[in-house]
Amino acid sequence: MNLDEAIQAHADWKKKFRVAIHKQETMDTSTIAKDDCCVLGKWLHAEAKSLYADIESYPVLVSHHKTFHAEAGKVASLVNTKKYAEAELALDAHTPYGVASQAVGQAIYRLRKEAGL
Repeated sequence: MNLDEAIQAHADWKKKFRVAIHKQETMDTSTIAKDDCCVLGKWLHAEAKSLYADIESYPVLVSHHKTFHAEAGKVASLVNTKKYAEAELALDAHTPYGVASQAVGQAIYRLRKEAGL
């Protein structure tokens, strides 16, 4: 698992939301809201679980990742209901989405450090 790519993929969601807002596109809210559909989520719920479950940072990352996708799903719902201004505001740093985005990135770094990846 390339954790640098995972960090970038989750950071890229903000860009995807902004494109969807600008183009007024519909997003797949149910998939976005699930924490086991992205590459990182699949890895966390399978291979990483068997390898790193005993490392302190593993359950922290799983929790932050789940929260991130729940918040991302909320932003996607705002986009889908054409609440574009609210969706844009929801992307700010101190919103639940912004906090969750930062937390998942930090949790990935922590697992990488503790697991020696």
